[in-house]
Amino acid sequence: MCGRYATARSRQELLDAFDVEVDETWGEDGEDLLRADYNAAPTKLLPAVLERADPEAAEETVPVRRLRMLRWGLVPSWAKDPSIGNRMINARVETAAEKPSFRRAFAKRRCLLPADGYYEWYTNEETRKKQPFFITPKDGGILSLAGLYEFWKSPDEADDRLWTFTILTTQAVDSVGHIHDRMPMTVTDEDAWLDPATRDPGSLLVPAMSGDLEVFPVSKAVGNVRNNGQALIEPLKAEGGEETLF
Repeated sequence: MCGRYATARSRQELLDAFDVEVDETWGEDGEDLLRADYNAAPTKLLPAVLERADPEAAEETVPVRRLRMLRWGLVPSWAKDPSIGNRMINARVETAAEKPSFRRAFAKRRCLLPADGYYEWYTNEETRKKQPFFITPKDGGILSLAGLYEFWKSPDEADDRLWTFTILTTQAVDSVGHIHDRMPMTVTDEDAWLDPATRDPGSLLVPAMSGDLEVFPVSKAVGNVRNNGQALIEPLKAEGGEETLF
C-alpha cells in the first residue's frame, strides 16, 4: 500500500511542472492551504492536479487543468458519511475499474498527486521490528502518483462538498518487493490520464519503480504523523557513517 508520502514543492514549481491554468489552493478566507508536507498522511488536505470544466459556467466548457487541495481518503458520492474515506486511501489497480467505490472515478475523475517520494515499511521477520524506507527519484524530480478523486455532498449542507482522493497501487516490482508487497502507480502520459474523455486509462499506468528511483532507510520518526520537516527524508546512517539498507 501507500500510506505516507512527501510533497514539498512550492506553488510555482507545481504550476510550471504541470502546466496548471487555475490555482484553487486558497481557502475561502484567503488562507494559503498549500504548504510543504514531509509526512503526508490520510485525512490531510494535499495538492492534486486534475482537469475539470468551470462549474460556474452557464454553458458546457472545455476542461482546464487545476491545482486543488483534496483530502486523502476517497469518499464515494453515495456514501452516507465521510468516515468511509478512512478505509479508502488506496485503490488496487487490478479492480479499480469494476469496484463500485472507484469505477466512476476511474472512468472520469483521475488526478495526479505530486510527490517528492513515498514511504514504505520493511518488517524484519526475526525481530518483527519495522523500518521505514523512502523511495524517491534519483534526479530529484517530481514523482506523479496516479490517483482518483471524488466529491461528496453533505446531506445537511446542500452547498458543502468534500473533495477526496485515493492512490492507485499495484504489486511491487522486485526492486522494492522485499520492503512491501504493494506500491503506487504512475502514468506514462499525464495529459491523457487527466483528460476525462480518455477511454482506456488503465493502459497508461505503470509501477512507480519503472522510473529511475532510489530507496534508502529513514528515521522512524515518520511513523508519528505529528512529526514533519525535511529531516524525515534524510538517509539513515549506520554507526560507521555509511547509508544502511538493513
